[in-house]
Amino acid sequence: MKSFLEWFKSSAKVKRWIFLIIVGIALACYGFTQILVAEEIDFKELGQIIAIFVVGFVFIVVGIIFIQKRNLEIIIEANDQDSDKGKKAKINIKSLIFNRKVYDEGPKIVVIGGGQGLNTVIEGLRKYTNNITAIVTMSDYGNVPTESRKALDALPLGDIKSSIIAMSDKEELMGELMNLNFQNERLRGLNFGDIYLTAMNEMYGNISEAIQKSTEVLNINGRVLPVTLDEIMICAELTDGTVVEKKDRIPEVVSEKVEVINRIFISPTNCKPAPGVIEAIQEAEAIIIGPGSLYTNVLPNLLVKKVSKAMKESKAVKMYVSNIMTEFGQTDNYTLAEHIKAIQDHVGKGVFDYCLVDTGEVVPEYVRRYNKKGSEIVEANITQAASLGVKIIQKDMSCIKNDKIRHNSSIIASTVIELICNELKFKDQQNGTEFLLLNSILKEDKKDIKKEKKTEKVSKEIVKQATKNVKAKNNNRKSKFSEKYKERVESIQNTEAKIKENRAIAEEVERLEKKSKKSKTTKNDEKDKKGKNTKADPKEKKEKKETSTEKTAKGKSTQTETTEKSKSKKQTKKAKEE
Repeated sequence: MKSFLEWFKSSAKVKRWIFLIIVGIALACYGFTQILVAEEIDFKELGQIIAIFVVGFVFIVVGIIFIQKRNLEIIIEANDQDSDKGKKAKINIKSLIFNRKVYDEGPKIVVIGGGQGLNTVIEGLRKYTNNITAIVTMSDYGNVPTESRKALDALPLGDIKSSIIAMSDKEELMGELMNLNFQNERLRGLNFGDIYLTAMNEMYGNISEAIQKSTEVLNINGRVLPVTLDEIMICAELTDGTVVEKKDRIPEVVSEKVEVINRIFISPTNCKPAPGVIEAIQEAEAIIIGPGSLYTNVLPNLLVKKVSKAMKESKAVKMYVSNIMTEFGQTDNYTLAEHIKAIQDHVGKGVFDYCLVDTGEVVPEYVRRYNKKGSEIVEANITQAASLGVKIIQKDMSCIKNDKIRHNSSIIASTVIELICNELKFKDQQNGTEFLLLNSILKEDKKDIKKEKKTEKVSKEIVKQATKNVKAKNNNRKSKFSEKYKERVESIQNTEAKIKENRAIAEEVERLEKKSKKSKTTKNDEKDKKGKNTKADPKEKKEKKETSTEKTAKGKSTQTETTEKSKSKKQTKKAKEE
């Protein structure tokens, strides 16, 4: 009520336009009633009534236009603090448009995971609430540390940095700043994000507190918490008993041994959760797991002591966002049910109640690119997944970003907020400020999603039609020459094939004859050594020649018919004469 009354202050300059609209409504109503009441109207009275009605209507239109203009001026004055008007402005735009406190006290949502999938979820949820807590694994998973990390002796904070970037209002600028590599000679090879977080860690002596203070300094809407402060390693045990202790080696070893991952575990196994992690899970109204690499981004967080237990005991809306594509060397040929079962096998049932799965159509051209890298679309076997005790929510949430298949952040966020709103309705809190705010933003977001999906559908249809046309043109493309001389070309091709075949036969016959000659010479040498000077009869030589040619002809008679024997003999004779 207090924020509503601020519209009527003198500094707002809105009352005059409200008064003009009221006068216009009164004049328009007066003119309309005069027509209804009067029994007889001459032209003069009719003209006066019409003039009054028109003036009233004009007052209404002018009042609406200028009140909208004044609203824009208030927004500019309140946000432009560098100008004289902005400095003197006494209008609190945050209280005029909506109560900012309600937005800051929006639903408490915990996002667990890592990598690009976690950032996608955060990007969508920022529209609804500032109370987002990202829980990520503070580990490089056995990867080789960067030169910046080696020089600063910094902790592996890659996922921490990416989460801070995702929560920033100016995400692109923050990303450029945190990922900036210095070109200065003294600082060459160092990364600004590593320097900043290392400095904050030295200031507070605790990385968890340092990260929290970093978000306050950078004006980040939300919190980023490492799941544990201990340096952990992600280890994979394959079905043949092989243990891989480095994350970047898992796909390579799996493909080499043609085995699959039996289980994943962290080392050390008794690592404690970081301060604030369990409290955030207990206070959350919604908990989102994934999307991301199942065995290296999702499960390591759940394997930390007490984390999965706190999630099972939580009464929040718990959702797992399934991956759209499988991952080479980790989830090869995994279906939706196998993804869910893998989580349940490691931490048990009850960690999440809902599973959000993509059932939309993905552009085939981009799927082929992933197929070349060993990935494919996750099969959505809904009935088998539902039999594991999870409620399946099907959405068309795939989209293309930077030539990669990604989740639609708006659809993930709207699905989560809709579930929260349903919970508030169930608790009979639909008249509360939280519900009203979330519901109003949700309606606008759904309209935007519908528009976006329509444009995507049109673009997909265009791509399909274009590919069909290209294939049809390629199939039907026949030159006039090929149609006219089709039979002649085929006969030439057949004769060429026959010539090649005959040449091959002749070469084989010649090779066999040479082989037989060599064997004869070796035999003659042996005879000479023994002192046997017997000479072979010319008749015997002829018989031997005849038998050798007959043997070669018989060897080839299995490949050619009897009519071709004479041709092959003639060709061999010609080859000899040549």
